[in-house]
Amino acid sequence: MAATMTPENSLSLPEKRQRYSEGDDNHDGGTKKMAQSVVKKPRRDPAEALASARHEFGEHGGVNMSIEASATFTVMEPETMSRMFKGELGPDRDFFIYSRHFNPTVLNLGRAMAALEATEAAYCTASGLSAISSVLLQLCPSGSHIVASPHLYGGTHALLSSFLPRSCNITTTFVDILKPDVVRAAFKPNTRVLIFETISNPTLVVADVAQLSSIAREFGASTVVDNTFAPMIVSPVSLGADVVVHSLTKYASGCADLIAGAVCGPEKLINSMMDVNEGALMLLGPSMDPKVAFEIAGRLPHLGLRMREHCRRALIYATRMRELGLKVIYPGLPDHPQHSLLKQMANEGYGFGGVLCVDMETVERANRLMHFLQNCTQFGLIAVSLGYYETLMSCSGSSTSSEISPEEREKVGLSPGLVRMSIGYSGSLEQRWAQFQSAINRIKQEEQKRPAALLTS
Repeated sequence: MAATMTPENSLSLPEKRQRYSEGDDNHDGGTKKMAQSVVKKPRRDPAEALASARHEFGEHGGVNMSIEASATFTVMEPETMSRMFKGELGPDRDFFIYSRHFNPTVLNLGRAMAALEATEAAYCTASGLSAISSVLLQLCPSGSHIVASPHLYGGTHALLSSFLPRSCNITTTFVDILKPDVVRAAFKPNTRVLIFETISNPTLVVADVAQLSSIAREFGASTVVDNTFAPMIVSPVSLGADVVVHSLTKYASGCADLIAGAVCGPEKLINSMMDVNEGALMLLGPSMDPKVAFEIAGRLPHLGLRMREHCRRALIYATRMRELGLKVIYPGLPDHPQHSLLKQMANEGYGFGGVLCVDMETVERANRLMHFLQNCTQFGLIAVSLGYYETLMSCSGSSTSSEISPEEREKVGLSPGLVRMSIGYSGSLEQRWAQFQSAINRIKQEEQKRPAALLTS
């Protein structure tokens, strides 16, 4: 049941099946027309795009879509099954085979993600890393080469540097994406993909999406952008990127209770990933649970509101932390190297990201800060991940980036004492700031006592 009740959309599913099984040839059919295309509007507001997307009602007219929990789907006539496997009938006409292939609830979330990222299509997966690995394996046959930013989530770095070369004969050259000539020089005849993060995890380096996408096009390669740190804030496809991936576990979920991912891109690519013979999503099977799809679909409409508050607080805290004399990294601060670039790329009104970093220089000082912030003042929680309504803190070098070698961490400026903070929005801003100040004061008092203790010992 669609938002616009045309005669076609008003048919029940059995009626649709009967009509097409009887030989209606007035349709394009099959998985070749899997997803609703989304009209690209450069620099459009993602919240407006989401609000304009097709609204899926429930089976009995409920305002929320139904959860299609079935693993397999029936047909009215035996002949229909063979037509479905030939690709003549598909999800675009409400014909489904098996939920690893397409599931109605997951497909509806994909439509919403396509609207959010202004892509022709999207499909959702069991995790963010499964989205990344699936799209790379689809775009890169054995013997391919990838150019990548070294400023990546540790799991992505490990995938590129260890797993793909060992298991798939796919190699990667890591280059400084802030140097266009260096990026250009890294491309080879067999380079298929350029991959980077909009705002990098955890060093918060901002990529020039338009410039990098242009370089990739020069060499006939696809640009894959991980936009997990910047949903709503940046729309990579409007800047020239080909594919956008997300860990929906983070901001899209917002509650740290689900694991999920998404691939947003051209309809041809998404359909190829679901191909029964060669599709990475179909054959590797990182299927999203429809119950998870239902949950996330209900949270996307207020993602924009949440991102605004995450970003508003992050900017205020970063500014105040800097005034306290702390070494703060945040793209919203005017002295951040890519502040002007992000301001230029960003969709208006969403800010500069909900993550900031405090460099405490050593692991010991970083751990002490997090101890006081969690256990003494309740400013936040020591945990990995981001996008939660509570502030989450971790020392990246010894946690989410530990897969990266110490030499590589030093090369990309990842200090051993770098504390990544995903700023939440629970409680009042001033309440949380008072808790942060209290923790800093306690650390200062502790450090002042130490020399005296050493003298008396």
